[in-house]
Amino acid sequence: MTLTARDAFTRWQDAVLSGFAGPRTRTDGAAATAGGTRTAYGDDLADDLVVEWPFNPPGRPRRIEGRAAFEAIAGPGRAALPVRFEEFRDLVVHETGDPEVIIAEYLLAGTVLTTGRQASAAFVTVLRVREGKVVHVREYQDVAAMAAALGELPG
Repeated sequence: MTLTARDAFTRWQDAVLSGFAGPRTRTDGAAATAGGTRTAYGDDLADDLVVEWPFNPPGRPRRIEGRAAFEAIAGPGRAALPVRFEEFRDLVVHETGDPEVIIAEYLLAGTVLTTGRQASAAFVTVLRVREGKVVHVREYQDVAAMAAALGELPG
């Protein structure tokens, strides 16, 4: 079975909510990580992957090109984030005129581990899969809500 954009997004949701615990495997039994680095997409990523976060604040990347470059920041970035993600709320997945692309809108809710505070932030993700691999992800994040939850808003 060829991976679709909707399948890739569903796998990503599962990985986020599981805390990326344990090795994920594909239905064909292949390991879902490369080089021991944990990422949400695992083996679903194309080598020429492009990931964009247009609203990232200064000092954080807004565009990463290549699977290796993405994996180099994704695993350590997630490990440094003191949040346990618990739920995707108000999820709406929009099919597009292009069968390779979906647009997902949702609130990602969780608990900040350092404070016990529960919070959520809005996201819109545009995901493209070509020939069974994720080739492009553009994620719009409510960075102000995330900073507020982590106590990082300038004051």
